[in-house]
Amino acid sequence: MDYIVLDMEWNQPWPGSPSSKKVLPVPIRGEILQIGAVRVTEDRQVADEFQVLIKPKYYRRLNRRVSKLTGIKEAQLREEGIAFPQAMEQFRQWCGEDVIFLTWGFDDINILRENLQLHGLDDSWVCNWYNAQMIFNAQTDGSTAQKSLKTAMEIFNIEASRPAHDALGDAYHTALICARLDLSRGTQEYSQALESHVNGFHGAQLPGCVGRKVFYGYADKHSALSAMAGEENSCPVCGRQMLGSRWFSQPGRRYMDLATCADHGKFLIRVRLSDQPDGTIRVSRLTYEAASEAAEVYARRAERADPEVKRTGPRRRRSRLPRKQTPTGE
Repeated sequence: MDYIVLDMEWNQPWPGSPSSKKVLPVPIRGEILQIGAVRVTEDRQVADEFQVLIKPKYYRRLNRRVSKLTGIKEAQLREEGIAFPQAMEQFRQWCGEDVIFLTWGFDDINILRENLQLHGLDDSWVCNWYNAQMIFNAQTDGSTAQKSLKTAMEIFNIEASRPAHDALGDAYHTALICARLDLSRGTQEYSQALESHVNGFHGAQLPGCVGRKVFYGYADKHSALSAMAGEENSCPVCGRQMLGSRWFSQPGRRYMDLATCADHGKFLIRVRLSDQPDGTIRVSRLTYEAASEAAEVYARRAERADPEVKRTGPRRRRSRLPRKQTPTGE
């Protein structure tokens, strides 16, 4: 069984443009312009390559940001591009039977399925697919953060030899990474890696973590943080509700608070807020020991903070009194 490492570039209409207002037979996030793929054999050898340019049918005006990023021009697509169904026929023949698709990220395969459905083509042949990022993380630092292709190359000391943001170039570099992974074991353990990612624990946890949990369905940030400081603020040892102190914000919609259990002492709480497709807020919560590295970060942040006690209600507007005027000459 071969692994097909796939990368694509696609066009998106400029917001507010006539193309963005088109009603398509199937909703798509982007129309594919370029496909690049590299075969990795079962014994992890980088083998043959495939690439094709596709002439767009629906979003014919090329988004200038896409053109600048990829270097693809409208004239090039008109002259060298072929129709999507023809490109898919060539690609499927090149792939062969009994293959596993690998992409760097979650987007490419979903965009491919959307485009196949848009053109009324069968998409069942691309269902055997894995996000190589998850396998890479599981076999390197164990984190669930989606590392960039450049970062992964640096970790494996792989020098860039192809252009970035080119479908074949990115596919080739991804293939070099995949060739260093145990892909057979990675696909077998994939569900566990995916579950950790879906649960929202993006980024390696710091030493001293004693609890992790995900919460769903909050209407906004205020209700999410209130729950994390209230009914969901349970001690990782006895499960009793702890008393929070003060939330401090961190980059990436992250917040930290120092909570206290009457019986088991202090614990640092770190949460990350994420928007859900239904408009609600998801909270990924990590609990740390009071003597952990993460708790030291909180202590340093608290030292720099003003001594004002955290307010739970709306702030009162201070009345502005006119300054006392001093008569000229006094």
